[in-house]
Amino acid sequence: MPRFQSDNDARRLGEALAALRRDRALSQAEAGRRAGMTSQGWGLYETGKRSGLYRPDVQRRLTAALDATPEDLLFHQGPAAPGMASEGRAFVHAPKIPTRAAPRRLQLSNDDLAPWAASGVVVEYEPGRWPRRDQGCVIEMADGEVRVRIYEGADAGALTVRGGSGGLTAHERIARSDTRVVSAVTARLEL
Repeated sequence: MPRFQSDNDARRLGEALAALRRDRALSQAEAGRRAGMTSQGWGLYETGKRSGLYRPDVQRRLTAALDATPEDLLFHQGPAAPGMASEGRAFVHAPKIPTRAAPRRLQLSNDDLAPWAASGVVVEYEPGRWPRRDQGCVIEMADGEVRVRIYEGADAGALTVRGGSGGLTAHERIARSDTRVVSAVTARLEL
């Protein structure tokens, strides 16, 4: 693990954590609660005033509270200059930073999510955008099946969702290993 030399490095890593939290639409209080700390404790990490953020075990704990990975934190930290990396006087292209895919649409064929969304409703979703609690989500399973559910939460091993054949009151745990992509529903369109 590289040793960080300046307050700028700490601030930059903290800003990346804050950006990752905001992408998940979470408050500092909610993120702190998920990580087992106060909002003030979480805020110290985001401002770069708590040095433990450099430790891999702390990064795993904090990013897991955001349903993310330490690699996601690195992605949000980004390169020093977007699109370039410096090697002395020469510049080389940095690896491409992945961008979010364009929104997709899917028409519901059953009433499993009624009254939230009934058969015939078209949901628009963004692949790569993680849902927040009580938000619709589209889950692309490893076997090719596509499920539309209401996101409840996740831990290291499984997602917890509502919906399916048991309706909105039925909770379902889906092993992360059985999923390929989880995407947030961003719109419901009644065409």
